[in-house]
Amino acid sequence: MSTASALSVAILVTVSACGEDASDGAAESPAATTVAGVPIAQDTALHAALPEEIRESGVVRVATDVPYAPFEMFVTEGKPELTGLDYDLGQALGAKLGVRFAFTPQKFDGIVPAIQAGKFDAAMSAMTDNKERQAVVDFVDYSVSGSGIMVVKGNPEKITTLNDLCGKKAAVQAATNQLDLLQEHQAKCKAAGKGEIDIQTFPKDSDAQLALRSDKVVAQVQTKPAAGWTAKTADNGNAFEVVDDPAAAGGYGASPNGIAVSKKLPQLSDAIQKALQALIDDGTAAKIFDKYGVASIAVKEATKNAAVD
Repeated sequence: MSTASALSVAILVTVSACGEDASDGAAESPAATTVAGVPIAQDTALHAALPEEIRESGVVRVATDVPYAPFEMFVTEGKPELTGLDYDLGQALGAKLGVRFAFTPQKFDGIVPAIQAGKFDAAMSAMTDNKERQAVVDFVDYSVSGSGIMVVKGNPEKITTLNDLCGKKAAVQAATNQLDLLQEHQAKCKAAGKGEIDIQTFPKDSDAQLALRSDKVVAQVQTKPAAGWTAKTADNGNAFEVVDDPAAAGGYGASPNGIAVSKKLPQLSDAIQKALQALIDDGTAAKIFDKYGVASIAVKEATKNAAVD
């Protein structure tokens, strides 16, 4: 994830599931909470397994960098209420554990240092699980995502894989991993006896999207979560669709994203992992991911520290 706008730095407002100030004392004993249309009740055994200080406060302090659609977004720009995949998943985990996951906007590059300093217990911010970060935090991995291909609704060019872009025009934002992906694929196009991809670069993702909408290119390559969210929301889902290559379900060059948890709270990371697995097993997690158009990046098993680098 890249650093979000400066707005998230300025609005350091803690947001709870109920829109209350999460800095005060223990939360009320939670009743069943509904997330993505699913009622979620507390698991008393998992609640008992939480660190004592978390049980006493009733709150898990969570850092997040806003906005970064579809993972974290403001419901209304300029107001503190949050929404998004990470936020909804956090509320579901909190309900399962019998505590509140209280989210506070935090500049991305300051999140891990803030966890180390004890300001936060965890972070949910589309954070890539990698070995460097594992040195100072533990990860509970909940998604695997990379680059995806978005095409116009109906996929008239029948694009199914990167190979289908050989000899055709494809849009991509300049100076991104997705541009690198297309450039690296040129050799495979040549080896297959096809023409190279005619890569059309644009300064902004929205410019690349406009080129696709205007039929100037046959596809746009971007992060798969961004593609899924755009396909779900643009023109009420009637403008675009995402190509799901079975050989790269989470996207090309996919890596795990995880909930970062303070190494000082191993009981918390264990409890979150078990709660996440429960949400996966009962289908709640799938409904949350599908709500944001990114069902393909969800994991089937909640792992810890599964970095691929």
